[in-house]
Amino acid sequence: MSIIRARRLDLKETRPLTPLRRENSDRNEREALEGAVKLRSYPRRLVLEMTSACNIRCKMCGRVAADFTPTVFKKDWLSIFEPIADKIEEVTLLGWGEPTLHPEFSEFLAWAHARGLRIFFCTNGTRLKALTEDIFRYEVDLLTVSLDGADAATNNAIRCGADFDTILRDVEGIVEKKRALGVQYPYLSFVMTMMDSNFRSFPDYVRLAKKVGIQEVKGVYLTVFDDAMAAESLEGRTEELREVYAQAQAQGEELGIEVKLPYLQGEDIAGDAPHKDCYVGWRDFFLGSDGFVRSCMSTPVKLFRVEDYSSFDQMWNSPEYQAFRAAVNTENMCAACRNCYQASAANWNRPSSFDQRGQTFAPEWEG
Repeated sequence: MSIIRARRLDLKETRPLTPLRRENSDRNEREALEGAVKLRSYPRRLVLEMTSACNIRCKMCGRVAADFTPTVFKKDWLSIFEPIADKIEEVTLLGWGEPTLHPEFSEFLAWAHARGLRIFFCTNGTRLKALTEDIFRYEVDLLTVSLDGADAATNNAIRCGADFDTILRDVEGIVEKKRALGVQYPYLSFVMTMMDSNFRSFPDYVRLAKKVGIQEVKGVYLTVFDDAMAAESLEGRTEELREVYAQAQAQGEELGIEVKLPYLQGEDIAGDAPHKDCYVGWRDFFLGSDGFVRSCMSTPVKLFRVEDYSSFDQMWNSPEYQAFRAAVNTENMCAACRNCYQASAANWNRPSSFDQRGQTFAPEWEG
């Protein structure tokens, strides 16, 4: 079992696609690779940012370095996607905030389940116990829990307000229910933001996953947003990381745990480019909790307000989206894309991917 990398074009399939979805996904992939600007296909994934609010305070989060006005995704916006619900594969509930804080979160799960869509969400784990029944009622396919340490002391010092032991106990409850029901869902993973305080413990993190019943562990590099976190950066720490990667890979192979890690600095396939080839403008449709469409979570650039167009077709091939697709992988890309820090698309050969100080890295929230 070798180290795997973050997905940039494909998505993890947990169930067979209908013929219509397979046809759309195959066409979408071809159009992405061809760099088509006006698309005949629809996105493979809806990424819906449930809220910009959070109930914990992680010391590395961008919300400590920018103003975050609390915003909440309007459930009425789901009607926009009804005409394409039989063609897309997945609904991902993810963004700057903690998605499970949305007061109608379970209704989004119900909406996606009723339409046969793959469901994925990433959470800080603080509401897992309350959501366990709905996770199985609505057959959530993919569930990622953020933990920033292999022990309580490390995690709780980084993720202020999230109790490591409680979260593990609640995850174990999901694993036990999964076994009791004899089902394969949800596919469970942990994700760690790797920084000086915790990266050496990543091999222990793999062992923790095995102990709890997690199938995959993922590491993403810390992005520095303010001076307080500068000393935590792993920029320039390639040889130390290489040793940790080797240990984690060995643990993964021994224990049967998937290990997903970013490229080491100097070895990223992006070479000297600002970022790897980016496919979010083809594969994904991202709608922020403030009602603005952005190309992805990790950009401050708003393409348009969702109310600016009367149908999804108009939005998907709008002048703004076409302009983004035409520029994102060329020298004409916008400044935010040139300084990309998005976990799967960023070029980790570049120091700017590790450090966003002085950059506008998050949108201005409009409640």
